[in-house]
Order: sequence, then structure tokens, then C-alpha cells
Amino acid sequence: MLVLKITNAPEVVASKMGRFLEALTPDAFDQKTIEDVLIKELIKNLQAEGLKGEVAAVRGLDLDDKSIVVGDGLHVRRHETF
Repeated sequence: MLVLKITNAPEVVASKMGRFLEALTPDAFDQKTIEDVLIKELIKNLQAEGLKGEVAAVRGLDLDDKSIVVGDGLHVRRHETF
């Protein structure tokens, strides 16, 4: 199983949309947008390599050095099978 943590979603949105529009969008929206685009592209690339599996965007889970921290309210926001 792989765990991927995106730490610069607001900066990516700002570089793609411009600083003004980024200032108008909440960071949580930026994170969801980046996760959704990443999931779509990840699935496309993994399928091209012949891999099958599942990918999910999860809330309430965090990486802290070499530990996975499970917070209250663990929730799968999006799940895709490919």
C-alpha cells in the first residue's frame, strides 16, 4: 500500500490559476482539487502500465515522520477502482 501526502496544494493552484484566484479559494478546496486531478492522472498512468488496483482520497489520516497518525473521523472522500 502506498500513502501520498500533498503538502503544497495552495501553491500549485496559485501557479495554475494566479495568486488572486488562489486567495479567493479555501485551502481545503485546493487540496481536494489537487487530489482529484492527481487521482485521475495516476489511474490513467497505472492503467497504461497494465496495473489494476484501488486509490482513495482519505481525510483524518496523516504522515508524521515514519508513523501514520489516524485522527478522529477517518473518512474516505473518494474511492476509485481501476
